[in-house]
Amino acid sequence: MSTENEPETPPRRLLWTLLVAAVLLAADQLTKWWAVDTLTDRAPIPVIGDFIRFRLLYNPGAAFSLGSGSTWIFAILAAVAVVALLWISRKVRSAGWAISLGLLLGGATTHLGDRLFREPGFARGHVVDFIDYNGWFVGNVADIALFFGAVSLFVLSFRGVPIEGVKQTAAE
Repeated sequence: MSTENEPETPPRRLLWTLLVAAVLLAADQLTKWWAVDTLTDRAPIPVIGDFIRFRLLYNPGAAFSLGSGSTWIFAILAAVAVVALLWISRKVRSAGWAISLGLLLGGATTHLGDRLFREPGFARGHVVDFIDYNGWFVGNVADIALFFGAVSLFVLSFRGVPIEGVKQTAAE
């Protein structure tokens, strides 16, 4: 058990990272299941006027359907990201880093699952997207988590919060 002045040990923070990733994975896959079940062969459903709508798409590429002919490459990149995030998460002592990495790990894992197990086949699967942002972008819950995970990592880095725990000052 850690004291007030010591950061928590990596295994406990690793559990936080894995918990955030698992919750995100479940939420993303459940909402995708809902989208496929509810939105197939339907017109877009307005949520906030035309600004946010539910509209089902199957994305073979990356963001904005870039690289749609290279789905297998995105499967490999997602697998590498999952392994790298797990490796980095082993030394996390900072709660902020643990949560941020959990968001990224969950997003990468659920996208990897889509690439591996959805149609049209193994390592060529399309990601289910259903949240339409005024026609600018159609995404899913994992995309939201990936965005906030990336932004929070930027903020943590900008603020100088080390992955190993609380920032030390010269007086300490």
